[in-house]
Amino acid sequence: MSLFISSLNSGSNGNCYYIGNEQEAVLIDAGLTCRETENRVIRSRLNFAKIKAIFITHEHSDHTRGAEVISRKYQIPIYLSPGTFKGGRFQENNGFIRFLGSYSPVQVGNLTVNAFPKKHDAAEPQSFTVTGNGVTIGVFTDLGKPCKNVINNFKLCNAAFLEANYDEEMLEKGGYPQYLKDRIRSDHGHLSNYQALELFIQHKSKNLSHLLLSHLSQDNNNPHIARELFNRHTQGTIISVASRHVESQVFQITGTGFPGSLNKVHAPSANAVQMKLFSDSQ
Repeated sequence: MSLFISSLNSGSNGNCYYIGNEQEAVLIDAGLTCRETENRVIRSRLNFAKIKAIFITHEHSDHTRGAEVISRKYQIPIYLSPGTFKGGRFQENNGFIRFLGSYSPVQVGNLTVNAFPKKHDAAEPQSFTVTGNGVTIGVFTDLGKPCKNVINNFKLCNAAFLEANYDEEMLEKGGYPQYLKDRIRSDHGHLSNYQALELFIQHKSKNLSHLLLSHLSQDNNNPHIARELFNRHTQGTIISVASRHVESQVFQITGTGFPGSLNKVHAPSANAVQMKLFSDSQ
């Protein structure tokens, strides 16, 4: 029994994560345009018709950009907190909006989606876990700090998308104005590589087979730096970096543990070359 996961894009230019089983799937965030989301699903050989719901973490445009168009075109609901709805300026007459309270599981076919509060500079932000077929996948991005909610849910995961937004030295020496550096480093900003690593080392499940480092800053991080930092502490977990340019491979996650529980389903050859070139150029 397994779930299939893919990062369709991860970064300040758009965030969208696919999690599904053989029958149905959900998107966590929809920060790409509808057309680009469709293109990436097609290139990944996934079936858009299986996507039955969109869950929005918070109102910032890199998480919401394509949500309403996708929702209307495919007649699927958008789940989000009331604060996210208000802050994101969603259409008042959108009949596909479903308000989502924390700790109130939503059933999407055989998938159970759990929302919980997190710390970020947004109106009413939430993170999510998706469970099905005995497998739990977590999406933990846009986090000012690993609060108790994040820690407790991270411990449950067989695979996770985990923010590693910035390298502390790159941020400090970079060209951002001081107020923006302070915002990023605040308890309502983003996780650094070392904050993410600490969460991983101290709280990962023995069955965490795969970790996708996510939402890396284009200016204040480097995929090679982040990956190498984590590779020193894997203890059997496979580490990869979710790109801000192309979709990831599709991975099959089972609940039985280490690398044997993770199978590369497919990666179109052109896309695989793009990923390699991007990684090697960093």
